[in-house]
Amino acid sequence: MSLRAELVRLGARWFIKRRDRPGATVAQRRQWRTAAERLIPNPPAGTQTIAVDAGGAPAILVVTRASRRDRHILYLHGGGFVTGSSSLYRHLTWRLATAGRARLLSVDYRLAPEHPFPAALEDAVAAYRWLLADGADSRRIAVMGDSAGGNLAFAMLLKARDEGLPLPAAAVGLSPWLDLALASPSFRLNAEADPILNADEAPSLVEYYLAGADPRMPYASPLYGDPAGLPPTLLQVGSDEILRDDSVRMAEKLRAAGCHVELEVWPRMPHVWHLFAPVLPEARRAIERTGTFLDSRL
Repeated sequence: MSLRAELVRLGARWFIKRRDRPGATVAQRRQWRTAAERLIPNPPAGTQTIAVDAGGAPAILVVTRASRRDRHILYLHGGGFVTGSSSLYRHLTWRLATAGRARLLSVDYRLAPEHPFPAALEDAVAAYRWLLADGADSRRIAVMGDSAGGNLAFAMLLKARDEGLPLPAAAVGLSPWLDLALASPSFRLNAEADPILNADEAPSLVEYYLAGADPRMPYASPLYGDPAGLPPTLLQVGSDEILRDDSVRMAEKLRAAGCHVELEVWPRMPHVWHLFAPVLPEARRAIERTGTFLDSRL
């Protein structure tokens, strides 16, 4: 583990975990992230960012010099279902598009609590249908998401399968939040060690998003669904995350169902450390790894 990673952990604990404390309002969370957008570097020259209407869901199409026209990534950002945007993720999505040599569609799905479950999932499915209708070959599509977006990515796969849609060729979860019942052992065991996420904050986010819906419903918590038939999957998670065992348990379910899955537990990496790519070598390596995985599947 690099010295920079240790410094990122310390900074995250001070500036992120302390700020996203229990009791913070949705408006405060959004205000902090809007302020953070001004500090995020823009994509390099030659990168196209095109606003599109993806089946009724606003989205940004990211095309880099490495992107192939026949490859597509559907990306769903994190933010606890209540915050986040394509703009906030712009320094990550171009890197993922370059690593996967693909055109990346970053979806600005509707946020809770104004739009509770299943609004965000409906937007994710609509964006996937839009890609297919626009001529994308499902055998050249990957769905990817981080944190809450990882939840939506796998919920979308279950929904698409159940609706008879052709499934994408690959799935990638970056620190995905797959169990909204908060039953993973690491949720308690890593509560102090996690440098970013507050375990005490999660129940309020679940309440905002589900608005009383059953957290063990598969479309709400993909970990409780039947993963039979889902595409080859890569899961990356940090060892100290409260969400670590969401990925561990999902990998076990996928293997038991006969699906191909690759689970990577990165020592001491914080939640979605990929976002620190401008300063963190482990983040850049993890992103490169997603590109290698996608190359083998697309």
